[in-house]
Amino acid sequence: MIEQQALRGNFRCEACGDLYEVEYPGWSAGRNEERSQATRPNPNALRWLWRERRASTAMEDQSGVWRFREMLPIVKSDASIVSLREGNTPLYPLRRAARSTGVERLFAKHQGMNPTGSFKDTGMTTALSVASEMGFSWVACASTGNTSAAMAAYAARAGMRSLVLIPEGKIAWGKLAQSLDYGALTLQVKTDFDGCFRVLSEVVERAPVYLLNSVNPYRLEGQKTPAMEIAEQMEWEVPDHVIVPGGNLANSSALGKGFLEMKRLGLTTRVPKISVVQAEGANPLYCSMVKTGGKTLEPVAANTRASAIRIGNPASWKKAVRVIQETGGWVEQASEAEIALAKAEIGAEGIGCEPASAVTLAGLKKLVRQGRIAREESVVLVLTGHTLKDSEYTIQYHRGKLLGEDEAAGMEAEIEATRRNTIELEAAADNVLRELERASR
Repeated sequence: MIEQQALRGNFRCEACGDLYEVEYPGWSAGRNEERSQATRPNPNALRWLWRERRASTAMEDQSGVWRFREMLPIVKSDASIVSLREGNTPLYPLRRAARSTGVERLFAKHQGMNPTGSFKDTGMTTALSVASEMGFSWVACASTGNTSAAMAAYAARAGMRSLVLIPEGKIAWGKLAQSLDYGALTLQVKTDFDGCFRVLSEVVERAPVYLLNSVNPYRLEGQKTPAMEIAEQMEWEVPDHVIVPGGNLANSSALGKGFLEMKRLGLTTRVPKISVVQAEGANPLYCSMVKTGGKTLEPVAANTRASAIRIGNPASWKKAVRVIQETGGWVEQASEAEIALAKAEIGAEGIGCEPASAVTLAGLKKLVRQGRIAREESVVLVLTGHTLKDSEYTIQYHRGKLLGEDEAAGMEAEIEATRRNTIELEAAADNVLRELERASR
C-alpha cells in the first residue's frame, strides 16, 4: 500500500498517470498472490464478529462501514474515525418491479438511507478520517451535489473546514442546501462538473487542501462496504447480478473491489456480475465499451436531468472497466423517459430514490430483454440517493411537465399510468368521495 503521506494532490501515479488504489498484500482484489490458509483470517470468525458488533453501543461498531474495519485497515487508531453512523442500509425486495420485469428475485440496496441521503457517506467517513489523522484543516471536492453534502457534513463533524466547487445552475437545490447548512465554503463555478474538477485539481496542488473526490482511494475503501452488507443480508450468498448507476464510476469500482476481496478471503464463494447503467446524455463509458471494448474513453458533453450522474469525463473509468470485465458484467444506457418511468415505478413500491438511482431499473429491463439476465437469477439494484435529493424532478414528472413530447414518444401510456398529480377541489366531502370512488374503479 502506498504510504498515506505520499497520497496528496490528485492521487495519480507520477509514472503512469493512473489513479492509486489501496491494496492489502495477500488478499486485495488487485493482487495475484494468495494468502496461505494459515495466515488468512477465519471467515466464520469475521462473520460472527461483524454481526455481534451490531449490538455494541460504540460509535465505530454502529457504523455500517467501520463495523467491517478488518477489511479497511487505513487508520492507525479508532480514535481517528469520523462517523455519523453511516451504512447498515436496507435491502428491500422489489415485488412489483419483479413482476413487471419477470425477474423473480429483485432487490434494492438503498444507499439513500445514509445520514446525508446518499451512498457518498460510506466513502466520506473513511477518506475524511484519513485526512483528519494526517492533520489537514481543509478538505475540498467538486460536486454535482451528493459529494458536497456528504463532505460538508463529515467535515463539520470533525471540526474541519470544507471547500465545495459546484457547476453553476446544474445542481439540485436539496443537495446545495445541505452543503450550505453544514457550513461549507460553496463556490458556484461557471462551468460543468468536469470543469470544476479541473480547477480544483490545480487548487489542491497549490494549497494545503485535501481532495475528497472519488479519485481519493480511501473513499473507495468505504464505498466497498455495501458489498459486505449485501452478502451479510443475503446470508453470505451473493446475488447473481449487481447493477450500479454510472457517473464518475468509482462506486462500481469500489463494490467490485469489495466482492472480489471477500471471495479471496473465503467469506463468499463467488462474485456477482457487476453492470453499470448510464444516462444516454452522459454515456462516455457506454460509448467506450461499444466502440473500443473499454480500451479508450472519449469525454462527452454531459446532459441529463439525473444530475448525480451528469459527468462526461469520469475519473475512475479504467477501474470500472476492469471490474466489469473481471466479473462478466455489462454497460447499458437509459433515455430520460426510461429513467423517469423507472423512478416512478420504484416509487410505487413505497421506496423513493433520486433520478440517477433509477437508471438501474431502466437498465435491468434492457438486460433482461437482451437475454443477459435470466428470470431465475437474483439481482440487486443499487439506489444511490434519496428521493428528497431532487424533489422538483418528482413533482414535475407527476405534473406532466418533466419530459418533452419527443422524449416521451412511444412511452406515453406507460408514463401516464404512473403519474399521480394533485387534484384541486372545492372544500366539500362530496367532492372528496367522488374522487375516492373514481380512484377505486
